[in-house]
Amino acid sequence: MELSSEEKGELEQLEECLWIAESRFDMDWMERTLAPDFFEFGRSGRVYRREDTLGIESQSIDARLPLKNFEARLLSSDVALVTYISAVTYDGVEDIGNRSSIWSRTESGWQLRFHQGTPVTA
Repeated sequence: MELSSEEKGELEQLEECLWIAESRFDMDWMERTLAPDFFEFGRSGRVYRREDTLGIESQSIDARLPLKNFEARLLSSDVALVTYISAVTYDGVEDIGNRSSIWSRTESGWQLRFHQGTPVTA
């Protein structure tokens, strides 16, 4: 059982939209995209719940797209694991991170259930 190229493309587009301010801070889009039980382990080690993520103020995001080393694989028929390397500039310093997300297929499309960011040190 594998994801089709269309499904992989859809998941990649969804992940990239999380790194684009226009979609990331579109509350209607985020409400549809984040599962009710979503949570994240941030690169800082902090745990973010769905309400924390939805409550972040709009800001610019300086992320390098397309996402590097993007991979998507099925864990079960309706659950996918996505991994990639992020490159985001914060205060003039590029931060590289290993990223992983778990997406669930629902009647209305894919929903993000879990995300983790782990800093990559030189």
